[in-house]
Amino acid sequence: MTAWTAPGYRAPMAPSHPSIHRPATSAASDPLTRRTVLGSVLALAGAGALGCVGRGQRPGVGQTYDVLVQGGTVYDGTGAPGVAADVGIAGGRIVAVGALAGAQARTLIDARGLAVAPGFIDLHSHADGTLFDDPNAESVLRQGVTTVVAGQDGFSRAPRLRAPESSVAGVGSERSFGSMGAFFEAVERLSPAVNVASMVGLGTVRESVIGEENRPATPEELARMVALVEAALAEGACGASSGLEYTPGAFASLEELIALCRPLGARGLVYATHMRNEDERLLDSIDEAIAVARGAGCPLHISHLKTQGPRNWSKLDQVFARLEHARTVERVDLSFDRYPYTAYQTTLANLFPAWSRDGGTDAFLARLSDPVVGERLRSAAMAKVESIGGWDNVMVSSVAHAADRAAEGQRLGGHAAALGTSPYELAVGLLQRSRGNVGMVGFAMSEDNLVRILSHPLGMPASDGSAVALEGATRRGHPHPRSLGTFSRVLGVYVREKKVLTLEQAIHKLSGFPAARARLKDRGLLAPGMAADVVVFDPASVADQATYAHPFAYATGVRAVLVNGALALRDGERGPHRAGRPLRLTAG
Repeated sequence: MTAWTAPGYRAPMAPSHPSIHRPATSAASDPLTRRTVLGSVLALAGAGALGCVGRGQRPGVGQTYDVLVQGGTVYDGTGAPGVAADVGIAGGRIVAVGALAGAQARTLIDARGLAVAPGFIDLHSHADGTLFDDPNAESVLRQGVTTVVAGQDGFSRAPRLRAPESSVAGVGSERSFGSMGAFFEAVERLSPAVNVASMVGLGTVRESVIGEENRPATPEELARMVALVEAALAEGACGASSGLEYTPGAFASLEELIALCRPLGARGLVYATHMRNEDERLLDSIDEAIAVARGAGCPLHISHLKTQGPRNWSKLDQVFARLEHARTVERVDLSFDRYPYTAYQTTLANLFPAWSRDGGTDAFLARLSDPVVGERLRSAAMAKVESIGGWDNVMVSSVAHAADRAAEGQRLGGHAAALGTSPYELAVGLLQRSRGNVGMVGFAMSEDNLVRILSHPLGMPASDGSAVALEGATRRGHPHPRSLGTFSRVLGVYVREKKVLTLEQAIHKLSGFPAARARLKDRGLLAPGMAADVVVFDPASVADQATYAHPFAYATGVRAVLVNGALALRDGERGPHRAGRPLRLTAG
């Protein structure tokens, strides 16, 4: 994935530490801006196009591009303020940014009054669960997202050496591959609407070698797991992820996680973790995540950072203090993401302790029915629900059992009352009839904390969502609105309305910053030589439309999206060809 370089231009390398991310005040004061050519020279756009205009030639005159984006305000993805400029694209690459008056193009995009930015990158995506059912990725593309980083929460489509226990683990689609190379080859054949990078899931690796058993790995098993991680990275995975609230990832020890992440340290690749706990034991989980990165010598990324449950909201200061100490004193390279909502989505089985899922679905369901163990599980689940404010803060998002479809979109407290049963019995019944395959949305977070997380220099938005559509195979259940609204909600609510972020800060957090964390060297910036992933949107109207009550509504305000130089979306209509590709990370 080496960027093609235009004459006289040196492509910006991925930052070595996220501390370079700072609120943009000016080109002179932003460290990331100083590291890139574009941030300093766009201000001189009127003097000539970058990287393509010869000596003595008027800017744009005689130039012909595949695509020309004219008259917009260009935000380069570094955090630098927007500058009036045109963008010339040829051969799937950006070849010129500047004043290109007189240039010709096969496709012209009028961007007057609009923002032009690098295509957005979703660093925490579950789109791999639905892309093979619908490669159009409608909800993703219509938010301006051009690259998804899949393989999250410990679950990746490869390497799967046995059938996944997808019902309790919350994996999504059954599509799986024996190696990361086979997965990328399948993506290439699929030709999805967006680019696909992937981490290797450490839960998937454990499941492939050990299964769903709650026990330590033997030395031989650990060696086999390390070899699987090494192979996945060699075949193009951009990091590794863990899901320590899910099985079998929950059964991994600190020592196992460090051993599996050492291959990341050798390559400078990131370890992304859904931590072991995000409520009562949040601080211990932060410490464990830092310990893994420190022990393995690899960068750390905390997935969907949250303080879950009202009695834990006050812990955010301690979380930030721990992260700052790790960054400045222990020199841990770290970052985190968060979706712009105060409800989370997970599996209903996650209301129960991890030990209850030892052995897989059959064992879990048997324990729910056991008269002695079942009472222990009832007490644990009731305590968990009480910590997030009660059963009406639990909404059913999906069921596998067709006869229970009426429960989708319902709060368990009110739905149980309407059925004349208890919420707990209703929850257990849903799990039993769907063999554990029940999703939930939990309403448990603080808006004030959300604002602080999104605006933190080490934080970036990411959806934690899937690719869905208003019709067809991916219109399923009653999903969290984050799948359809995350990126547009950041721009509409937290930039335009609440002014938590400036537009240039938000665009950096949606493009250049995640590209750097995933080591996507030719993505995330608008500069000559970079891949032509581009979004054109209206800052005055971009908005999310999906809600918890009515999740199936596309975001609005995105006018055009280019993926690898091809027109993927224009005025709500898809382009003639899907141009997404697998993004295999290569050494160097």
